[in-house]
Amino acid sequence: MVQDKKYGYSDLTGRIQAAPDNLLDEEILLPQFHADVQHLLPYYLFIEKAMTTEYFRLNLLTQEAATEVLQLLSSINQENLQADAETNMSDICFAIERFVLQRLTRPAPFWHVDRSRNDVQATAQVMAARQEVLSTLTELFRFAEEVHKVATVTLSMPMPGYTHYQSAQIITPGFYLSAVNEQIGKTIARLLALYTDMNECPLGSGAMAGLELAWDRDRLANMLGFRRPVRNALSGVASKEWALQIAAELSNCSVQLSRFVTDLITWGSGEYGLIDLPDQLSGISSAMPQKKNFPVLERIRGRLAHLPSFYLDLVLGQRSTPYTNLVETAKEGGRHFTVLTSSMRSALKLFSTVVAHLTFREERMRELCTRDFFGGSTLANFLTLTHHIPCRTAQAIVGRYIVSMMKQNRLPEEVDVTTLEALCQEYHYPIQVTAHELQQAFDIRYNLEKKATRGSTHPAAVAELLINQKEERDQFYQRFQHEERLEQMIGHQIAI
Repeated sequence: MVQDKKYGYSDLTGRIQAAPDNLLDEEILLPQFHADVQHLLPYYLFIEKAMTTEYFRLNLLTQEAATEVLQLLSSINQENLQADAETNMSDICFAIERFVLQRLTRPAPFWHVDRSRNDVQATAQVMAARQEVLSTLTELFRFAEEVHKVATVTLSMPMPGYTHYQSAQIITPGFYLSAVNEQIGKTIARLLALYTDMNECPLGSGAMAGLELAWDRDRLANMLGFRRPVRNALSGVASKEWALQIAAELSNCSVQLSRFVTDLITWGSGEYGLIDLPDQLSGISSAMPQKKNFPVLERIRGRLAHLPSFYLDLVLGQRSTPYTNLVETAKEGGRHFTVLTSSMRSALKLFSTVVAHLTFREERMRELCTRDFFGGSTLANFLTLTHHIPCRTAQAIVGRYIVSMMKQNRLPEEVDVTTLEALCQEYHYPIQVTAHELQQAFDIRYNLEKKATRGSTHPAAVAELLINQKEERDQFYQRFQHEERLEQMIGHQIAI
């Protein structure tokens, strides 16, 4: 060993004359140390190794000394890196430094010269955040794939569609689920773009104004998997915008997902009875044996509810703070960031499982489709386009026709040609309508396939959209895999 004395706080600085207070250590430093070791240690070690190779390139470390430092860094893990208020002030950077220095067998006086914890910490946090984004994208891709599978087999299955909490038009589960995937595809695209935007390396920013040695920042960025260095040293240590952007995107996505879950909760109620889940994903009542509950849906929605709160937490942690490196923004401000990302992944895992096991009750959905007058718009269009009755007048005639049918407790298929023709006559439009034409207007399949626009509920339009979505998702996945491969290469590129 170069030195075998026990290091103390005085070896770290001459400015502070006492080790951290026990309360400070217990309430702040130790919890922060454990969090950093749990979430950031691998990235701190990658950074230390990359900078060690730079010391060698700058002729500040011999090859033997640099090799030994790299070996010692590789030996550090969560078990042997310990917080100590006396020797390392319960700080992860000081702990790594002390771990290496206490075990070196040859002098390395220039190791850690011209260094700051500020840019090292900022770099480790961005590296960890990159992995959080990639892990979340993994779950988004899985969810989209499950949604796609169910949409593909249900794109011709009629079900009621609702607006303003009332039955409105005939759609299909496939049509609805393709809307879900449209939203997820946008989230995936934005997260990939965000990953690229945030993938700039703060290392070399120093405390705030840059460093004094001729560090090769491009080389450091490349070794650590970044596309380029941060262009301004102050931005490197001050900006935590990446955390806000990630949190905002996941928060926005959680809002949309909660709306989809709400529909499933509604559809799964006894009054609707449109969907079912297997027993292993269901719950019971302790007092009402007739009930089959779906608490997993409530769990998903409840878990998603936390994300906007975490986003606001990050916003308030940065709002009105000076634009520089601060413990308030860098540590306290991001305290719940990993909770936010893990909550999203948990909700997505649960939601993926629900969708994979979801059953749409086809007979029940068809029953509801035959009970309500979903063909009202179709009949009104028919009166206008075929018999030249002005649009708004046609709407009024059909509305009165439906009211008449409902008063007689008649189903849509039990058409009343006489009543419809009499109503048209009242508006001075004497026309003749066949029973077939009237029945067709309220026919379930006809209503489903009458839609002619791209993006409609027509099964062919849904099938086309699903194909397009899959093609786009495959392209996104290739980009995702490329970023994952780069992430996995970190460490293999660090060598002297």
